[in-house]
Amino acid sequence: MDSITGTFFTFFFNSSFLLADFPFWGISGAAIFVIILLLGSALVSGSEVAFFSLSPNDIDDLKQENSKTSNRIIKLKEMPRTLLATILISNNFINIGIVVLSDFVLKKVIPSEVFTSWAIQIGAAEYLSFLPFIDPSNTEIAWLVENLIKVVGVVFLLVLFGEVAPKVYANLNNVKLAKMMSGSLNVLNRFFSPGSKILVNWTNYIEGKLESKAQKASLMSKEDIDEAIELTVRNDDNAEEEVDILKSILKFGDVTVKQIMRSRVDVVAIEFRTAFREVLKVARRAGVSRIPIFDDDFDNITGILYIKDLVGHTDEGDDFEWQALIRTDLLYVPESKKISDLLKEFQQQKLHMAMVVDEYGGSSGIATLEDVLEEVIGEIKDEFDDLSEIDFTKKSEYVYIFEGKTLLNDMCRVMDLETTTFDEAKGDADTIAGLMLELFGQIPKINAESSYNQYQFKIVSVNKRRVKQVQIILPKKM
Repeated sequence: MDSITGTFFTFFFNSSFLLADFPFWGISGAAIFVIILLLGSALVSGSEVAFFSLSPNDIDDLKQENSKTSNRIIKLKEMPRTLLATILISNNFINIGIVVLSDFVLKKVIPSEVFTSWAIQIGAAEYLSFLPFIDPSNTEIAWLVENLIKVVGVVFLLVLFGEVAPKVYANLNNVKLAKMMSGSLNVLNRFFSPGSKILVNWTNYIEGKLESKAQKASLMSKEDIDEAIELTVRNDDNAEEEVDILKSILKFGDVTVKQIMRSRVDVVAIEFRTAFREVLKVARRAGVSRIPIFDDDFDNITGILYIKDLVGHTDEGDDFEWQALIRTDLLYVPESKKISDLLKEFQQQKLHMAMVVDEYGGSSGIATLEDVLEEVIGEIKDEFDDLSEIDFTKKSEYVYIFEGKTLLNDMCRVMDLETTTFDEAKGDADTIAGLMLELFGQIPKINAESSYNQYQFKIVSVNKRRVKQVQIILPKKM
């Protein structure tokens, strides 16, 4: 056998030489210590599943419990990557200890002569003679058989008792095991803190690099598809509409609910205690098929009133308890939700309207199925839409006046601009009023002017709270 290869395998498999010179290591003591380490491996492996399978309801229960143990669990959960690094480091150290001690125990219990005898009996030399680093002698073959048995045996112990069984148990008793291991993991977390920080920092660095490359690849692919759409769509009367629809489909997965929702100031809603005759008046004026119902404040939506449910009760008096018609199957979504995901929820729950909530839990507005579909196919006008109501005025080919509440996406469509035209200037804004606040840095005064990339903006109407109307002058085509 090659000397370097032989030295490597001897060092890797015969790790028990580290313990051979210590007479106090008895076979019984080492075996007991292996069992203890196996138990430790089981608890640490199980705690990984226990901690990372805690549901939001479990966390809420722990917060309400407000005990020392529950608070410790919550604190550990606040740094999931550090906790995972600690668990992995601890588990690896324990497994190394199991491998070293198991090798020592097997050497003492089963002498090398036994393995030589087994090698001769099974004729192992004939089956393993093809290996270039194996001398076809019984001694070398016995050495390989011995270490193969050790590896298989130790792997079996580690997988069954150190991984599979504890993780199955932890999945069924996650809270119980998390409480049991919280103290030990807290100590290990502090002990392995330097190593955990290095692992977490390297992980964050690598993840950042991978995400950056993925985003660049995604952007490049979208630009390529945009060019392909421009090149392949037929040059006929409907080509422009086809291009817009195809590009909207391409960007569909990147649009958030906040970009398409109707803000709370523009939502027609009814207070829960409103008299029935007034409800009918609001329903007639609104021209919508569904109206949110709130109790005292719009942040407290209690349900939705379907206008079709009122049809059979139009002759009722003010004492009619119309509240019984309210439907309480509400869908709440965050502003940051992608509209592609919202469309799936609408389909699954068979709903047409969702309440949009901000990061503080307050109601930002509503998003409807119609709003989602319009993002792809453009404005939908139905029998309830008031065609005479317009949110903008076209004064000339290059001059428009828009309501401040108009969405930037809608403004761009009206003026036949790319919806990304003002992305660099808008910040987190979704409306023209928000864009003005970004450009001016404050609520501007009437007739105040600003510009961005040859687009001229002038404040037409404003009050102390918001920008109401804005005039936009487009750059003249060359």
